[in-house]
Amino acid sequence: MRRTKPFLLGSASVATAALLLALTPQLSAGADEGSGATGRDARAAAPEGSPVAENGRLAVCDTTLCNQQGQAVQLNGMSSHGTQWYEQCLTDGSLDALAQDWEADVLRVSTYVQEGGYETDPEGFTALAQRVVDQAIERGMYAVIDWHMLSPGDPNANTGLAKRFFTDMATRYADQPNVFYEIANEPNGVGWGAVKSYAEEIIPVIRQHDPDGVVLVGTRAWSSFGVSDGSDEREVIDNPVDADNIMYTFHFYAASHGDEYLQTLSRAADELPVFVTEFGTQNYAGEGANDFAMSQRYLDLMEEKGISWTNWNFSDDHRSGAVFKEGTCNGGAWTGTGVLKEAGVWIRERIKE
Repeated sequence: MRRTKPFLLGSASVATAALLLALTPQLSAGADEGSGATGRDARAAAPEGSPVAENGRLAVCDTTLCNQQGQAVQLNGMSSHGTQWYEQCLTDGSLDALAQDWEADVLRVSTYVQEGGYETDPEGFTALAQRVVDQAIERGMYAVIDWHMLSPGDPNANTGLAKRFFTDMATRYADQPNVFYEIANEPNGVGWGAVKSYAEEIIPVIRQHDPDGVVLVGTRAWSSFGVSDGSDEREVIDNPVDADNIMYTFHFYAASHGDEYLQTLSRAADELPVFVTEFGTQNYAGEGANDFAMSQRYLDLMEEKGISWTNWNFSDDHRSGAVFKEGTCNGGAWTGTGVLKEAGVWIRERIKE
């Protein structure tokens, strides 16, 4: 079973990683029964040989992620679709398949804020997100807690809701090594300054409860480092978020986003810690024909630079970007390629490599 991929890291970065991880409180199998909401130490509970069992709590070191041994790792996995629509695709059977048949390291759990999501039932959608994150923990996978704001594009429009959600999530998972906090899916229609100020307001809310969890910060113009609005990664490099142990997100869709986006990702990853929390092999709407050649160029770059990624999306939506054939989530078969669309077959093979 393939596990999180190690790759070579320069000596200066190794030293940085060792320092960061030495300062991270070690998790013990004898953790207090009442700590956290799950009442157990997830690293000790993770199945033998699973990503979390082998790597423990991750931390940002230089421009990448490192495990508790100070080794750089790259996570590969899937993003859920919006849980308000596709909760039925996130079952014990489907997540067994993701962890064991696909050999994925990470699941991104997408809680939409609008579009019939969190704002309509905060308690219900928090419980749903926690149920799925717990399922990932039980299987020894990492989980990205995705605050899926999209419209309105200004993350500050939902600051109050975000504080409530991340207080609940960080309180529950403070002692878990599995989780990442993605605080703004795709900021759009606002400048980098507005996104940065939002991040600097939300991150302390998380840190109050979980000082060691990695925070993922969305970038401007649909998490494109501004390139979708004619800018580039320099706006973040020259004015970074004032916080430690964070990464910046980048999204792409291979049939729509060609060399300009690819080169932006390459340059950004040389100077910033980047996590590609969403990408597809289709156009930017997750529809149309798959461009596997361009997708492979992105995957090759991400492997070269140790950029972790999750693919959109783990559902049976009618669009070509959903990995399962329509109707799969109403049945009980999840493993193998017979239940998968063309994009699903392709991305499963890449995760298993």
